[in-house]
Amino acid sequence: MPRPSVKPEVMSPVGGEAQLRAAVEAGADAVFFGVNFGHGRADGAGAGFHARAKVGFDADALPEIMRGLHERGVQAFVTFNVLVFDRELRQAERQIMTLAEAGVDALIVQDHGVARLVRDICPDLPVHGSTQMSVTSAEGAEHARRFGASRVVLGRELSLRDIERIANQTDLELETFVHGALCVSYSGQCFSSEAWGGRSANRGQCAQACRLPYDLYVDGERRDLGDARYLLSPGDLYALHQVPDLVRIGVNCLKIEGRYKDAEFVALTTAAYRRAVDEAWDGLPLSVTPQEEQDLEQAYSRGLGPHFMAGTNHQTVVRGRAPRHRGVRVGTVTGTTERGVLVALDEVVKPGDGLVFDPANWRAPEGREEGGFLYGLWQDGRQIDVDGLTPSAFRHQSLELRFGRGAVDSGRVRVGDPVWRTHDPQLAARVKPLVDAADPVYTRPVLAHFRGHVGEPPALILTDDHGLTVTATLPDALAPARNRALDDTMLREQLGKLGGTGYHLQAVTTDLRGEGFLPVSALNALRRDAVALLTAARGQAPARRIAPRLDAALAALPRPGAALDADRARLHVLVRTPEQLEAALEQRPDSITLDYLELYGLKPSVERVQAAGIPVRVASPRILKPTEQNLQKFLTGLDAGILVRSGGLLEGLQGNTAQELTGDFSLNAANVLTARALLDLGLTRLTPTHDLNAAQITELAGLVGPQRLEVIAYGHLPVFHTEHCVFCRFLSSGTDYTNCGHPCESHRIALKDERGVQHPVMADVGCRNTVFEGRAQVGAAHLPAWHAAGLRDFRVEFVHETPQQVAAVIAAHRAYVTGEIDVTTLANRLDATITQGTTEGSLFVPQDFGALEALPLIGV
Repeated sequence: MPRPSVKPEVMSPVGGEAQLRAAVEAGADAVFFGVNFGHGRADGAGAGFHARAKVGFDADALPEIMRGLHERGVQAFVTFNVLVFDRELRQAERQIMTLAEAGVDALIVQDHGVARLVRDICPDLPVHGSTQMSVTSAEGAEHARRFGASRVVLGRELSLRDIERIANQTDLELETFVHGALCVSYSGQCFSSEAWGGRSANRGQCAQACRLPYDLYVDGERRDLGDARYLLSPGDLYALHQVPDLVRIGVNCLKIEGRYKDAEFVALTTAAYRRAVDEAWDGLPLSVTPQEEQDLEQAYSRGLGPHFMAGTNHQTVVRGRAPRHRGVRVGTVTGTTERGVLVALDEVVKPGDGLVFDPANWRAPEGREEGGFLYGLWQDGRQIDVDGLTPSAFRHQSLELRFGRGAVDSGRVRVGDPVWRTHDPQLAARVKPLVDAADPVYTRPVLAHFRGHVGEPPALILTDDHGLTVTATLPDALAPARNRALDDTMLREQLGKLGGTGYHLQAVTTDLRGEGFLPVSALNALRRDAVALLTAARGQAPARRIAPRLDAALAALPRPGAALDADRARLHVLVRTPEQLEAALEQRPDSITLDYLELYGLKPSVERVQAAGIPVRVASPRILKPTEQNLQKFLTGLDAGILVRSGGLLEGLQGNTAQELTGDFSLNAANVLTARALLDLGLTRLTPTHDLNAAQITELAGLVGPQRLEVIAYGHLPVFHTEHCVFCRFLSSGTDYTNCGHPCESHRIALKDERGVQHPVMADVGCRNTVFEGRAQVGAAHLPAWHAAGLRDFRVEFVHETPQQVAAVIAAHRAYVTGEIDVTTLANRLDATITQGTTEGSLFVPQDFGALEALPLIGV
């Protein structure tokens, strides 16, 4: 379907007042931020349901903020982009109503059930599907639409071709990130914080484990990574040069990441993308200068590039040398002196610049880096005045850089170290007009129409760029002119004096009858009155229908059925290799799920399980891009059940298969609203998100019916799910699957963390990698409570386990469910079986969990 021709919005990140001013004055069409309320969430992570708990605005200040933004023609989209637990639904409802009343322009939502609740509470409040919905296809976009979204934020791993394919298949509004930090994991599909810190990225508590160093083990042997130990830390997105293509494709909004960044960053990036969009919309070439590009790099950069948007190149997404801001590379160390460091410079550096000497990872990467503020430059024993010099004046020679006493230990600086400028005080001066503007810098166009009929009160009609019109009139009639009469030139001059108002005059039309006269003071007063009326009209909160709807939504849910006490527990086994399959077949579980790297091995394995008389399922990929939709046809042709791992696939399967469908954890069902809505789309059972602890799983079973849940009792938490292929990056010189030689088919790799735990890495059919927690997550301690709650379907999942370990794990669980052993014996057997031990992981229940108010359901 053809997309409407629309000029993309430029959306800026806002973490506070300074960033808000910078975004507005730099020309943002929209800003996004979180809102904090006076009481915290159930996990104590903050007072608002947004993914940046440390920044944002207080709810009390929101109406005034919205009024000010709307007066300046800027929309505000509020992040409500975390999963919401059942015990928080009432709190979420109250916050949604407050946000709707304050006049916010949209909510950015991750949780599918909450998205639908927003539309129920306030049909006039748009919902934008967060990037944490993992939308990577037109089917994924339509799935979000089903839950009320009018716009989706696409995954940052999509190429321009992917974005265009999606745009050609849906009329839903599309939003893409164009600048800022990249997560190595697909948003919404990262459980590293949950696994290693008891925190959750899906709850706004990312611990940034991707920015830590790791050792790479290939087939059990440590591989020397040189200077690339930060092998999961990607560079930052920089898509300024892709803006013309995004405008051509019809993307509705270009989004800058960085709510933790300062006002300078917001001002620079917003201004750059503002101009790029304007130029592309007008058919003009991009006019960015080298200095402007360097300023963007200086403001914040881990290494800027278009990355996935320009197509897959696994050699460039992750450089791996350092995980933090580097700024601009200015030179290379050539030696040291008694008082400073000798550097071959590529760029001009000046006193006051903040410099850092990059030690590379092979030299204590976790230790302190040497650096400080530059005191001066010396050559041949004399200080150099760098004012007016260009980089060419420094090339092919080394200069001595000196710092304040004790700032740099030259003994820890080595020849060959790169030198980076992390702070440029002159950049702040260049950005100051946007950051500290007293009067509006960026203005919006208005059309003026002056009606001047002699004998009637004169009127001025102003119309803004959204079609809003106001009329101001003077109390007295227009008198006949004695000398100079009103004319178009004089009116254009006086009405165009809009300095300090946030507007600029686009055009003036007049309706003059008779030769009338109006003092300049009266004309100015008319202009001021009209501007005041327009500003007030723009700042008015929209009229909306708002009503509490949670109780009605809960009452409409079907009554949950209960499992019969006599029902025996069922063991479902997921294997990832044919060798694991053979071991599982011998144990005869209640079903077997095949999660293979290569699809070609699936059909014979499906037939092998069926021949054994055991129900079989095949696991789908967690991500499906536009060119991968043929996988749906392949999966439906296998005559097996499907473990559905993406909303896009679930949408594509609607009405297209009679196979049994089970929803997996990656659908992120965290509450009864989302779980029931997903189950209503044809799922037989659903696995709750890993964000739920064991007690929350028990409560969810009581809300949706225990027979509708399948719980993972044993497995390895999938901590990262990433488009970046570690196999390709470090085991080949290729750029993608077409030339990498497919090392994933012949090697096993693992990442060893600072605690000494090795975390297995596996690739899927789409070449995406999953890093699994090396320790097995065991739910043994919670099996009695789960059984008492009526849960009967339990899954055990394997990653790199040997066939012997597979058999032992299944046998131990079988012995427990048949009453041969107790949970203590089960836990001990599992701990003795698994090489790196076990963990309670995300199932851990905090001591204060019982003090939180449970959700009473009406009609249940």
